[in-house]
Amino acid sequence: MRPSNCLPTLLLALLAACSGGDSAASDSIAPPTTIADGSFARIQRDILNVSCVSCHKTGDANARQSGLVLTADSSYQQLMGVPSRQRTANANGLPRIKAFRSDSSLFYHKLAWIPGHHSVDYGNLMPMGTVQGVTAGQLEYVRRWIEAGAPRSGHVADTLVLRDSRVQAATFTPLPAPTSAGLQFKVDSFAVTPLSERELFVNRRVGNATDLYITRIESRMRPGSHHLLLYSFDERNTAFPCNTRPTVDVVRDIRNRDGTLNLLNMLPMACHVYFAGAMTPDFDYRFPAGVALRLPANTSLDFNVHYVNRSPADLAGEAFANLYFTDRANIQTVARTLNYANQDIPLPPGRRTTHTKVFSMPTRTTILGLTSHMHALGEKFEIRMRRANGTESVVYVNTDWEHPGFVNFATPLVLEAGDALVSVVTWNNTTTRTVSFGLASSDEMNIIFGYAY
Repeated sequence: MRPSNCLPTLLLALLAACSGGDSAASDSIAPPTTIADGSFARIQRDILNVSCVSCHKTGDANARQSGLVLTADSSYQQLMGVPSRQRTANANGLPRIKAFRSDSSLFYHKLAWIPGHHSVDYGNLMPMGTVQGVTAGQLEYVRRWIEAGAPRSGHVADTLVLRDSRVQAATFTPLPAPTSAGLQFKVDSFAVTPLSERELFVNRRVGNATDLYITRIESRMRPGSHHLLLYSFDERNTAFPCNTRPTVDVVRDIRNRDGTLNLLNMLPMACHVYFAGAMTPDFDYRFPAGVALRLPANTSLDFNVHYVNRSPADLAGEAFANLYFTDRANIQTVARTLNYANQDIPLPPGRRTTHTKVFSMPTRTTILGLTSHMHALGEKFEIRMRRANGTESVVYVNTDWEHPGFVNFATPLVLEAGDALVSVVTWNNTTTRTVSFGLASSDEMNIIFGYAY
């Protein structure tokens, strides 16, 4: 399954008009002076150095997570024919760059901010956390270079296409609402100021007079998102602050304007019960036939979204979630959520550290799916299934801290009482300070999320 391998007809027509068939003028834009200044050298200078190297450089968390350094001394070797760490691209057989095949090159798809281009979710578009991508001309130049074999040297792409300086703006198609047996909720569009991050909550009333049995959870977020989490509230806890609920439809930022944490807005977190979540722009989870997640009557859901803006302009955030339900008579098994956190994770400066935490099962537990959550210093999140006799098997591995995969087990994992899930997480703290568990992107996390019964 591959995305479209061509630009929209209008864009191709405009680029062809720009070319005009005049080969003598093909180097009229910054003409090359030596063979070393070939097509890839131009891509390095005008695209990678300008838009990519700030994150993809030795020692940066993004470079560690992706395994991709794009500085001039290593970019070509790390791009050409190298398998991607992006889970979906890897499963679809897309290396970072495949010579002669832009449609099978993840690098091209990451740069293509073309409406309707992405039929497959390969994570955030690049440059990440910005409001615009490379120009339409630069994208076409990259495409032609790849189609010509992506050589290390030599001029193989017509520089006239670079005259198309139209900016590729981030596009977003809202998630369609369910047509029947479903509800849609959203976090309305909000601004994330330049070179900052914003995390907020907004409580949405469900309006259900009776329990709902959720069979499918679907979500979509605007580009630049880190996560979307939905929480219900602990109905058994009647102590403060759980005997009250946040005012519905009011945005609660967890940070004040000066960057300090807003503890009043964070109080409801003590009462949260994980209900659903995603760390990818698009998410769609369906429970097995006859299994559903119960949403209590007369409840509300607290939406939590987190965006990071690395650009010099405002970035728009927005998120949608659809919940699909069925009659109780159609359900044989009621599922529950898993939320296992290890908050005791001191990470000394300048060191690689691994923390292991055991979460024992008090009763027989059937696990349907698992995902993980860590921040930018995280290198590897491993979940193991440990039997009561001490034997272990790895059931989940993630090296992409930003967009961890959700593993849906075709054959559910069955843990008996006394068995356990074990989180084994490795971080590389390249900072000069001790990092601990916390909410900011400069803090770290160690959480297992999932569904079970």
